[in-house]
Amino acid sequence: MKINLISDTTTRPTQGMLDAMMSAKVGDDVFKEDETINLLEAKIANMFNKEAALFFPSGTMANQTAIKIHTQPGDQLICDKYAHVYNYEGGGVSFNSNASCKLVDGNRGMMTAEQVRAAINPPDFYHSPLTSLVCIENTTNKGGGACWDFKEIEKIRKVCDEHHLKYHLDGARLWNALVEKGETTQQYGNIFDTISVCLSKGMGCPIGSVLVGSKEDMDKALRIRKILGGGMRQVGYLGAAALYALEHHFERLQEDHDRAKEIGNTLKTLPFIKSVEPIETNIVIFNLADDVDEQAFLATLKENDIYIIGMGQGKLRMVTHLDYTSEMHDQLLTILNGLTIKKHS
Repeated sequence: MKINLISDTTTRPTQGMLDAMMSAKVGDDVFKEDETINLLEAKIANMFNKEAALFFPSGTMANQTAIKIHTQPGDQLICDKYAHVYNYEGGGVSFNSNASCKLVDGNRGMMTAEQVRAAINPPDFYHSPLTSLVCIENTTNKGGGACWDFKEIEKIRKVCDEHHLKYHLDGARLWNALVEKGETTQQYGNIFDTISVCLSKGMGCPIGSVLVGSKEDMDKALRIRKILGGGMRQVGYLGAAALYALEHHFERLQEDHDRAKEIGNTLKTLPFIKSVEPIETNIVIFNLADDVDEQAFLATLKENDIYIIGMGQGKLRMVTHLDYTSEMHDQLLTILNGLTIKKHS
């Protein structure tokens, strides 16, 4: 039995999702005539109490579009040093928007309102880039699936208002945070100018992210999406997958969280594991003991048909997801408990 814990993006559509996709009513979305995508966009906009939403082929494109909306060439956005928009979007902030990032040294990908305030460049000091945007990520990917304290999110909003800054949420795994913290989409919609949410991670869709915001901003986003090559035709087949996921796959995210925490508890008992970072949602980041070779450890897991990601310097990652079953979970824990790992001589 192959156990793939590389990412929650490795899932395949369930039979129910496939049935929904095959019966979707579609049209040409470039002309905004795809009935299913129009329904999905209206649904997600309403969930977040926003005026409009727009479907994107990827979360990266949705985030980059939001940044383009909120900045001008030469501007600067503030984000944590772990932020996805800085680390994992191919330098798109500079390439697409001709903007730069002011990196904040936060905790597990999360910064405080006071750190944001300190990072703002004086608007009348023309030698510095003009600060125009704050971006945060919830949950934090590089921070190990950490969930923000909503009160800190609200404090940052106040700082943004005081300094006339826009506020964007990279909510690629926001669904996980909502389930874990018992928060609502409306809470987030009332705080942020724009929010991107991913449907191809924990929700199990094959493709897709959605950006929400004001109608004015989504009108701008439609043009930017076209320029970036994100306009698609009969994309309602993917929209049907998203609608199905919102109805059937949202609450079950708690299963992923529970299994991730159980994995973490097992790892803590193993002699070849130095430490396990705090686990809140579906991401497990852990560190090997100093005398354990990372490549040898990964090879041993592969011999047992277990696949995870090595992040370098002895740090590794597992991500639980829709296709990671209870049978796989029991097998993984059994294998981990029985592993014999060679150490450096």
